[in-house]
Amino acid sequence: MIAAMAWPSLKMPCNIFGEPMSRLTAFSALCLLACNAFAQAPSDAVLPATHRLEWTEEDLSGRMMDGAHAFVERKIAEAARDRGQYWKPSGTDSAAWGKVVGDNREHLRQIIGAVDPLLPPRMERFGDDANPALVAETALYRVYQVRWSVLEGVDGEGLLVEPKDRTLARVVAIADADQTPEQIMGLAPGIAPEQQFARRLAESGCQLVIPTLVDRRPFATDDPQIQRSQQTNREWLYRQAFHMRRHVIGYEVQKALAAVEWFSTLPTVNSQRLTIGAAGYAEGGQIVLYAAALDSRVQATLVSGYFDSRDRLWAEPIYRNVWGFSKRFSDTDIARLIWPRQLVIEHAPVPQIAGHKGDWQTPDDKSVAAEFASIRLPDKSNQPVLVTGQSGRPIGPGSDDALSKFAERLGFRLTESPQPPAQDARTQFDPSIRQQRAVKQIERHVQNLIRTSDQVRDKLFLLKVMPELGEAKWNTEKSLPTKNADRFIEGAKAFREKFAVEAMGRFDEPMLLPSPRTRKLLENDKWTAYDVVLDVWPEVFAWGVLVVPKDIKPGERRPVVVCQHGRNGLPRMLVDGNETAYNQFAARLAERGFVTFAPHNLYRGEDRYRWLCRKANSVEATLFSFIIAQHDQILRWLQ
Repeated sequence: MIAAMAWPSLKMPCNIFGEPMSRLTAFSALCLLACNAFAQAPSDAVLPATHRLEWTEEDLSGRMMDGAHAFVERKIAEAARDRGQYWKPSGTDSAAWGKVVGDNREHLRQIIGAVDPLLPPRMERFGDDANPALVAETALYRVYQVRWSVLEGVDGEGLLVEPKDRTLARVVAIADADQTPEQIMGLAPGIAPEQQFARRLAESGCQLVIPTLVDRRPFATDDPQIQRSQQTNREWLYRQAFHMRRHVIGYEVQKALAAVEWFSTLPTVNSQRLTIGAAGYAEGGQIVLYAAALDSRVQATLVSGYFDSRDRLWAEPIYRNVWGFSKRFSDTDIARLIWPRQLVIEHAPVPQIAGHKGDWQTPDDKSVAAEFASIRLPDKSNQPVLVTGQSGRPIGPGSDDALSKFAERLGFRLTESPQPPAQDARTQFDPSIRQQRAVKQIERHVQNLIRTSDQVRDKLFLLKVMPELGEAKWNTEKSLPTKNADRFIEGAKAFREKFAVEAMGRFDEPMLLPSPRTRKLLENDKWTAYDVVLDVWPEVFAWGVLVVPKDIKPGERRPVVVCQHGRNGLPRMLVDGNETAYNQFAARLAERGFVTFAPHNLYRGEDRYRWLCRKANSVEATLFSFIIAQHDQILRWLQ
């Protein structure tokens, strides 16, 4: 827990990288500073040059958490107000707007993790005697069991629907995560016939690829610890992918885009390239919305049951947590990425999702209408369309009105007389086995990224700073160079900044003067302990316990040791708490002559700090964005 050593001979305290304290980073928040501000241990109730702290000790932890939540909610509101800055073209011509769209499209691709190059398109029909490739057939179309190449080790899997007569359009159709491709084709029970939008499109002459999404069912495992965490399949993949800058959303968007890529390789009809569309409901609605935003070959998109304000994205199920989404985007902005291509939005009722570390329900009618009304486009051509029921109420999913408008924008008419669904010819088909394959493939892809990540980091950082090491030598020796340390320190600066901004997150907020408030907390014959509170931002303060030995002579310099408590801890536990994990080490170090400071950190209160981190993620920040700033202020004051 002792972070570093002091340098009494330095005029300006430095961090462990040799930088002045004015350039603190996440690491320097744990530095040990030479300090002569406490040359004499005060015996009165307040430290010199500080005001009296009036808040009660029991109140401080809760106050800090309340302030942090208020602060990040303000930052989320500011992000919603200010994100128009990312949509301002540098000129008035179409090229300037195209540059804005391109930059935002690439940013969306990065934050959802749809960054790995797709494999060459390949669609495979597969089956056996019990589960033949030809799943079903009617007078109008045939349905096949298929898989298609996406990434190395990751396939798309679902259904391919081929019209028997003329094909009028090609569509990627995606159901909600807890629905199957068979259900929206009418091959399995669970969805009312009028909501089987894929079947309606097939009957109208569309060629369809219908991917399977990862569902929300509990992740199957024998591991007791994972069982206690109550993770769904979507959350299980989200959690491991997130720190690799991948996302379950991104993997599924790439499955849809791989189907679009395959469509684009098919022969023309009457010397004309057929239009490509995408239609999705609920979770599938999100996937097609993002897929169309990223790929301009999707000419028309139907988003059903997924369009609303995302300023409370942090309150939705955790598997939707996307780094920095609210800072740059709303659903309105995603719609801008689709324009001037066609977009139909259906305000449909959605599944009631609760207990997924976040909830989701059918959004308020006024909220959807307001989000739609806020779409701002360069001109009035090809304006998106919002389909609702009477008085703006939800309708569908897959209502006649929404499907008709979607079909019209793809260049055909929706069949008005739905036909009876086909019968599934497979006798032993189990959709849960297909689901397990989908989960395992993404899991393996993420784990392969993790296994090779050390090599990626070496190329990104070490071998750029110290190229003379060479990959082969570094991989065998695995030791930092002892020569050219100054060049290493200088070259590492950019990467330290990258770590601070892109990994930990940094709030764009000027720091207040510390305005220290103190009070005596404890005293014995060897030291005096004080509660110390320092302002950081208007809603956020830093708090900790300072322990000063009584034997410091006038003018004597002593090192300050920053002593950290763990999760759900409090500073006092390190001083006089009966905690075997800490053994009062802040007080024991003070007894040995060190000045110690035990800061309080925000990882207390279980759900409260987890929700705080979720909120922060939406504006490119983390729990440590608060903690680093608090430590920065603490160290400035100690200095």
